[in-house]
Amino acid sequence: MNAKILGLFSGFPTHHFTDAIAQVLRENLPRRESLVFISAWPEDYARNDDDSDGMHAMFAERGMAFSDHRVIDRRTRAADAVERVRAADCIFLMGGDVTLQMALIRDLGLASELRASRTMILGVSAGAMNMGRYVAEIWESKALQSGLGLTDITVKGHYTEDAWFVPALKALSMTHPVAAMEDESAIFIQDGAAWKIGNIHWIDKGEIRE
Repeated sequence: MNAKILGLFSGFPTHHFTDAIAQVLRENLPRRESLVFISAWPEDYARNDDDSDGMHAMFAERGMAFSDHRVIDRRTRAADAVERVRAADCIFLMGGDVTLQMALIRDLGLASELRASRTMILGVSAGAMNMGRYVAEIWESKALQSGLGLTDITVKGHYTEDAWFVPALKALSMTHPVAAMEDESAIFIQDGAAWKIGNIHWIDKGEIRE
């Protein structure tokens, strides 16, 4: 892992960072010139603009406003996308469709850029899923697919005990364990160490434990 720190999030239904998560971000973001979002709805431009503004506001309300924030989607030329990723102080993979986001990343030539980046890389929901070596694709293929490989941890957000996707996660866990994250939880990885904030459940060989 080359990134300064990785942060994998489930989701923030209240649209606010928790105190504990905000503290980790603040300690690791001394420079806040450029925040770059990577869309998981690459062709929904109005949504991308609204969501990126809203997510930047989550940083701003915690005293971490960036001088500039931009979203990479299908409007973005490949050369511009690469330049933005290279110059970013923080890269944030947004939530949405895992397959569409990975296609965008590959088409714009960003996969190798993300793997080589030495900045902070964050992901929420679909974005967090795509950060792993394997993606738990529970919608159509019901199989493990290739992710970016920024971490060996495979995650699925928005976990509850009665979530419809729990049986699919149990089946996939027979091949590779999955960290099932409740909303407002986080996994941070830095210098070879990983730690969690909030409620996260480990699913391995079909069994669920804390």
